[in-house]
Amino acid sequence: MGRAGQPKDRTDGPERKCIATGEVRPKYGLIRFAVGPDGQIAPDLAEKLPGRGIWVSADRAAVEKAVKKGLFARAAKRAVTVPDALADLLEAMLARRVIELISLARKGGGATTGYERVKDWLAKDQAEILIQASDGSERGKSKLSTPYGGSFIGWLTAAELGHAFGRQSAVHAALGAGGLSKRVVEEAARLKGLRVSDGGKDHREGK
Repeated sequence: MGRAGQPKDRTDGPERKCIATGEVRPKYGLIRFAVGPDGQIAPDLAEKLPGRGIWVSADRAAVEKAVKKGLFARAAKRAVTVPDALADLLEAMLARRVIELISLARKGGGATTGYERVKDWLAKDQAEILIQASDGSERGKSKLSTPYGGSFIGWLTAAELGHAFGRQSAVHAALGAGGLSKRVVEEAARLKGLRVSDGGKDHREGK
């Protein structure tokens, strides 16, 4: 797993083709959609809905292109209805998914929060993932470093991260190795694609 929160390059696992970019990639970097009985396009983050899947890269530009160009209907070979503001809907769903996974890790003793606790986990090589709120103090965040060979997640807000720990807000958190860590990193990477541009800017800035 890498510094930017992206899973390390790997060749195992099935691949799928993005209808927007035409690229064939491991499916953990894409989002599956399914067509409901009423012709509604439904995001299928858990990849359990019936029917043939339609895959789009976990990237805001790719999702918006698929909507604008009518690529869902083309892939489904039928008329479909696409939810309004699909990219925003996906972002909210992925954020909720990441928060829930971190919360599960916390309940299992695999996650901690608070500057001193996170610092202690890092010092003891107990942390595999460092998570810091995007709207937290840059000065405070700069005092902690990503674990060697570990991952960094920095695009959840303090309120979102706090929610995962049952508090109003949190700026620093850490996850240990094993357990849900791999899933947290992969889902957070998909969230980053919907939330943060290639230049590192949060698309919500300036709104």
